[in-house]
Amino acid sequence: MAVVDLGKYLYLPLIDAKKSIGLKVNLFAVVTEISRPKRSRGHDFVMTLKVADQSSPGLYVNFFAEDTGKLPNVQSNGDIICLRRVVMRVHNGECYGSYDKHFSSFALFEGKARESFKAYQTSINYQASNNEKELLSKLRTHFYDHKSDAVMKSCLLRLNSVKTETVFDLICRVLHVCEISDDQWMIYVWDGTDTPCAPCHKDLNAEGEDPLPLNLDIVPLSRKILQTFPCVGTVFRIVVRKYFEEIPQLSDGCWVKLCNLTCELHYGIWRGLLHGSSKVHILSDEDENVKSNMRDYQDRLASGARVQSLTCSPRHSYMTGTDFEKEPCVALIKSLACRKVTHKFKSIVRVVAAYPWKGEHLRSPVQGHYRVRLTLEDSTARIHAYIHGDDGVKFFGGHPEVEKLSTKMRRLLGIKENIGVEEAATSVRDPPWVCCCLKSYYLDKSDTWGSRRYRIFGTYILD
Repeated sequence: MAVVDLGKYLYLPLIDAKKSIGLKVNLFAVVTEISRPKRSRGHDFVMTLKVADQSSPGLYVNFFAEDTGKLPNVQSNGDIICLRRVVMRVHNGECYGSYDKHFSSFALFEGKARESFKAYQTSINYQASNNEKELLSKLRTHFYDHKSDAVMKSCLLRLNSVKTETVFDLICRVLHVCEISDDQWMIYVWDGTDTPCAPCHKDLNAEGEDPLPLNLDIVPLSRKILQTFPCVGTVFRIVVRKYFEEIPQLSDGCWVKLCNLTCELHYGIWRGLLHGSSKVHILSDEDENVKSNMRDYQDRLASGARVQSLTCSPRHSYMTGTDFEKEPCVALIKSLACRKVTHKFKSIVRVVAAYPWKGEHLRSPVQGHYRVRLTLEDSTARIHAYIHGDDGVKFFGGHPEVEKLSTKMRRLLGIKENIGVEEAATSVRDPPWVCCCLKSYYLDKSDTWGSRRYRIFGTYILD
């Protein structure tokens, strides 16, 4: 690739710039990675961009400025940057560009194949050139018509499409970051959609001694943190087992693109994994993919039915009825984050486990009243909910025969018909979505939050 002369400026291809150590060069390239500004060791702020052109897939450029407003504010990966008088340096054998606030300059342009050739941000000392549109057109054509790997999406999935044994990229908002051990982190992310329903296959006979976990949090989340989580869409946990310098920089609410991500099902809960080959790219709120995610989320909020966590089941099974049919349904996480210890609500959930689960064990052998613990889940959370006494009479329709009770429990748990009891306990289950009324209560007045529980009321199984 030849040196490009635009007016009085000579622009080097990146491959040639890397050979110009110690010299000031001019570059025209596509932004492929964005870092968040942070304090340098001195008084300035520093940020890094990775850029690419037809000659090279990448060069890192460090920017320094006394305030963040003077740093490049890249709207989207794939935008184009013009850099002038950048000093080429080497550190630990790696070549990089250094933007000096005293004499370097920059301009940012939209990377899409649009007709506009006007920069949306420039440094104070930047002077436009009459022939900039020539190189802009060439870069736009190369990176978008030919779909260069440096910028274009590769296996980009939303949370509602994740699957095991697949390497994919995810664009999401960071809600919370916590360190769970030395150089191991857990990040909580969200994109406004629900993860797919997972089949249940944990042994129901072991539920008493080894209950299905309610979450995968190694460090319990405080109610204050839960209150910052959206009530619509799955909050996806991602384990980071390798140190990424970007992770400590992530702030709550920032958008990122996670590349080469995998996920697994752990006790029926989706969990993501970042590996050594993974990458973390911080995105601008103006990134087109970010804006697309937010438009879809706003559309979901505007459509009342789609607010429910029914990604895999467009409507609930109507297997149950309630005494409060006109009350709206809310997500489980909204209750977990509620500022009141005791409250009532209605939700659409799946019964993923029960203890006991056999019809003959649902009532106390001594007093004859119902005492059952159900594990309920939606796309936002899992809880234990108890059925006691008269609430159980209403729920199960009185005191039917054991066989009928067993049939109702099998339907709730999604156990296939015509299989034996022992096989049913370990079979793969697909529980239906059911509607139920829940209320919270506490066992200890001196520890209301620590002893809070849930119970089902005003709900009944329809025959």
